[in-house]
Formats: sequence, C-alpha cells, structure tokens
Amino acid sequence: MVSLPHPSLLHGAVSAPCLCCRKGKDQFDNLEKHTQWGIDVLEKYIKFVKERTEIELSYAKQLRNLSKKYQPKKNSKEEEEYRYTSTRAFLATLNEMNDYAGQHEVISENMTSLITAELTRYVQELKQERKSHFHDGRKAQQHIETCWKQLEASKRRFERDCKEADRAQQYFEKMDADINVTKADVEKARQQAQLRHQMAEDSKAEYSSTLQKFNSEQHEHYYTHIPNIFQKIQEMEERRIVRIGESMKTFAEVDRQVIPIIGKCLDEITKAAESVDHKNDSQMVIEAFKSGFEPPGDVDFEDFTQPMKRTVSESSLSNSRGDGKSEPKFGSKSKGKLWPFIKKNKSPKQQKEPLSHRFNEFMTSKPKIHCFRSLKRGLSLKLGAGPEDFSNLPPEQRRKKLQQKVDELNRDIQKEMDSRDALTKMKDVYIKNPQMGDAASVDHRLAELGQNIEKLRLEVQKFEGWLAEVEGRLPARSEQHRRQSGVYEAQNPSGVNSCAQDRESPDGSYTEEQSQETEMKVPATDFDDEFDDEEPLPTIGTCKALYTFEGQNEGTISVAEGEMLYVIEEDKGDGWTRIRRNEDEEGYVPTSYVEVYLDKNAKGAMTYI
Repeated sequence: MVSLPHPSLLHGAVSAPCLCCRKGKDQFDNLEKHTQWGIDVLEKYIKFVKERTEIELSYAKQLRNLSKKYQPKKNSKEEEEYRYTSTRAFLATLNEMNDYAGQHEVISENMTSLITAELTRYVQELKQERKSHFHDGRKAQQHIETCWKQLEASKRRFERDCKEADRAQQYFEKMDADINVTKADVEKARQQAQLRHQMAEDSKAEYSSTLQKFNSEQHEHYYTHIPNIFQKIQEMEERRIVRIGESMKTFAEVDRQVIPIIGKCLDEITKAAESVDHKNDSQMVIEAFKSGFEPPGDVDFEDFTQPMKRTVSESSLSNSRGDGKSEPKFGSKSKGKLWPFIKKNKSPKQQKEPLSHRFNEFMTSKPKIHCFRSLKRGLSLKLGAGPEDFSNLPPEQRRKKLQQKVDELNRDIQKEMDSRDALTKMKDVYIKNPQMGDAASVDHRLAELGQNIEKLRLEVQKFEGWLAEVEGRLPARSEQHRRQSGVYEAQNPSGVNSCAQDRESPDGSYTEEQSQETEMKVPATDFDDEFDDEEPLPTIGTCKALYTFEGQNEGTISVAEGEMLYVIEEDKGDGWTRIRRNEDEEGYVPTSYVEVYLDKNAKGAMTYI
C-alpha cells in the first residue's frame, strides 16, 4: 500500500507564490505610473522652453519693428536732421537695439536646437525604451504565471489520483473481506487498486518535477529577471532626471552666452550718449542758417519839426499839372515810360482792331519785348521757380548750395569716368580676344560717356564761376563791424541826399523833386492798351544795397554796393524785391542784397522785420 502526503498540505505549500506574483504585478503597475509621470514632466519642460523661444522671437520682432519705425527715411528732410550729435546718438541707439534684438533671436535659436529639439528626440527614445522594459516585465510575469498554472494542474492531478487510489484500496479491502464475493472479483479489485496506486505514484513524480521546475523559475524570476528589469527601469529614470537637469543648465548657459554681446550693445549706446556735443550742435545750427548779412546800422534821426519847402521846379511842375497839388512821383501816369503796362484811353479804331494785329506790332518793338520778358521773369520768380545760380538765397546759403552742386557734379563726373575706364578695359579685352566680343560694340557707349563727361565739366565750370563770384563778394570777418550805415552814407552821399530829398504828400505817398523825374518818350503801340490795366506802383519805402548785384537776367536791375533806391513792391516770399532807381529804371533784386526801410504811412506798406 502506497503512502502519500495529504493534498491539503501540498496545496498549502504552493499557495505563497500566487501572492508574490500579485505583489510583483502591483510593483510593475506602480513603476509604470511613475515613469509615465516622469515623461509627462519632461514634455511639460519642453513645452515651457518652446513658449520661451516664442516669447524671445516675438520680443526680437517687436524690437526690430520699433527700431525700423524710428529710422530716418531715405531722401527726406528727416534724414538731414541726423547730422547733429544728439540725433546721431539716437540713430546709434536704434542700430544697437537692432543688434540687441538679434541676440534675443540667438537665444531662441539656441534653445530650440539645444533643448527643445534634443529633448523631443530624447522623449521619443525614452518612450521606446520604457515600452521595451515593461514589455519584458510583462513577459516575465506571464511566464511565471504560466509555470504557476502548470504547477497547480499537476498538483490537482496528483490529488485526484491519490483520492482514486485510496478509494480503489478501500474497495479491494471490502471485496477481500466479503466471503460471498468470488475470487475473480477479489483479484479484479486488487488489480484495480494497484493500477490506481501506480497512477498516483506517477502523478506524484510529475508533481514533484513540476514543483521543482516552478521553484527554479520563480527563483530566477524574482532574483534575476525582475531585478534586471527594475534595474534597467531605474537607470532609464535616472538618465531622464540627469537629462532634464542638464537641459536646465543649458537653459541658463544660452542666456549667459549672449550677455557679453548685450553688454557690448549697451556700452555702445552709452558711448553714443557720451558723444553728444551741445556746442557742436549749436555751431552746426549756426552754420546751417548763417546768411552772411551784416548787422544793420544805426537808424538816422528824422527831424519833422522843420517845415517842408517846395523847390521852384517842383512848384512849377505842380502848376503845370493844373490842380495846384503835388502828385506822387511814381503815382502819375507817364506816357513816355518804358514800362508797357500803363492804362491808356483807346480810340474807337484801336478798339475795333483785332488783338492779333496789335500783338504782332507789340512783338516788333524791342524795348517792349524786353519789358515783357522782365515781367515774365518776375512772375516766374514769384511762382517759386528758383534760379539756377541760387541767386534768390542769402550769400552764405548760396555759397553752400553752389558748393554742394559742384561736389555733386564732380561725383557724377567720377562715376562717368569709372564707367568709361571699365568700358575701355573691356574693349582692350575684346581686341585681344575677339571671340569674347566685338570691340566696336562699345564705341557708341564710350562716345556717349565722353559727351556726358564734357557736359558735366562745363556745368562744373559754370557753377565754379558763380561760386568764385559769391566767395569774392562775401565780407571778411574783420570787416563786419566796419560796414555800418555811417560808412555807407560817407561813401555814397548822393544816395543819402536823394533819400533825404523825398517829400511826403498829404495822402501819405512820396514825391521827389522835378529834377529827378525823367520821362522817355517812346512811341506807343496799339498792343500797349491791352496790358496797361495796372498803374505804376507808388513807392512804399527806400532801400540800401548791401552788396553789388549784376542784373544780368531779364527783369532784374543792377545795383552798386551802398546805393540808395526806392522800394515799389515788397518781397512776397520768393526772395526778390522790386525797386526803382528812377522813372525809367526798375526791376527785381535779391532781398538778401538790400536793406529795406518801409514807410509806415505809405499805401500798401507792411511792417518790415
């Protein structure tokens, strides 16, 4: 009879591994949650750095737009203002702010390449590694669970066989004790009992082998496989922690690398601010607006207590006019004046004649053509068309404009000469190597360049002549205090006397002695009547020529330095004043060349500042 351990004892001996497997599975679940949390932290940090780079880019863009917004526009008046030290310092600040913005772009680029891109790639690798480790852990867990199930099945089979063998043994013993049972039945029961015992022995051996195998597998599982997997997971997690720490260090280093350059930008801004020179800026303003005029002389005392006496010639002139009153010298109508635009009475015949006929007659009269061109010249100046020689500007400003024009023309000449030299070299290459091109193809262009250079040189000579003329007229610095009104009066007593001989009529206009009125008898044409709607302008004051002016252009009048003349029309903003020397000579002179004394009582006179 075979002796077997009780099945309940066997069941209790193998029940502990089930709890260990459950605990191992729980540990894997905990580790899986923790590692996933670590990956989430890493991705959160990547998102933080990415948003920081976007902020840096946005900040750099705003700085660049700000710098561009306040940059001077090309070919504008604003660009000329940047010649002062204060505005140049501001321009330097704008440029440095542009470089400052560039450093923030560098921060964004470095953080993107060194942190965001690297960590993003590392997170993908980390996820793959984590997946692999937990896959191995689940596989080992499944293997130990499979071994445990095999052990359970072997144990249940051994328990069943033992129970079957026990029942077969009891049945054999019962049959053997019964005298009524045949010997054959007893033998059959005995054989059945032996078979069951043999099956129980085989199950026992199988269970024992399975148990040993399971114990070996379980030991390998808990002491080799699982520790290795946990070790790999731990190393993976530690590498993640180290990597995020290094990324934070890189985050700081990226900022630290640009600090010296940012500091240099700030140093340049400070240097530009220290270069601001108030004295230099003030001097530049003085040079920019310096006119070259001399301060006016002392105003002469005019004694109105003495009665004004008429000369014999003036009285006879008044009597001859038949009204017994003195008329303004330039307010009367003089038929013999050179000025053609004087109103005249038209005869019926003249009124019926066509305007084209009278215009042709007008164009045949040379003196009147001259006056017509003079009027045209005056109108063009009043419309703002500045002369080519800048004669409408003050002497100092005119000199600067002429010098700028000369420099500009010289630069144009140099450009044309450089182009000509380049074409000449190209032509030489074509001559030496005909396969590269036709040498005659550049001859036309060379001729054009030569003509352009010649024209530019003529222009330079013209402007240099005007420049030399202006520089010769400008007074020396030491002579400015000597050029006062007393000096001019001593040098030109006749001009002062002529001004002193003016008389004021009751209506507030000025008249002169008869000896100064000169009438020129010029045959009138029919065309005069079409343009004599304007009466001759009365004098509104006097003026003194500060410089000699050569009235070479039509419509102008030549004056000598210190000469006293009469003003008949003020400067209307175009830089020209209309004056009169006598009844026949009048025209325009640059306002900057004369010193005007307006009569407040004269009609149409305005206060002169």
